[in-house]
Amino acid sequence: MDTLKLPADFAFLPDMYADEYFPDKQVDKIKKAIQKVVAHLEKGPSSAAKTQQKLDQMTIAINELQDDFEEHDSELETGARESIAETVQRILTHFGVDIDMEDALQERDW
Repeated sequence: MDTLKLPADFAFLPDMYADEYFPDKQVDKIKKAIQKVVAHLEKGPSSAAKTQQKLDQMTIAINELQDDFEEHDSELETGARESIAETVQRILTHFGVDIDMEDALQERDW
């Protein structure tokens, strides 16, 4: 049986990429952190605890980008939070992962 994959045309963080306030190179770094979770999910079924661990690692990596955004006259504010949460929610839904968004992003400090 084939393992589930994210469609090649999946739109990561579309609202952030569409908004000039968020520099694409910095948004690419968030996308890369999210793609690590996708790579984990594409390997096949995983426990909720292991998936949460990967989500926590992703969120901590995004937390660490805050200074990078500020250096480029941007910040991880409401629009960024919503775009990140929406992208993560679509990924979890695609893979049938039942983790509440508050739990999924529990490590965020943005």
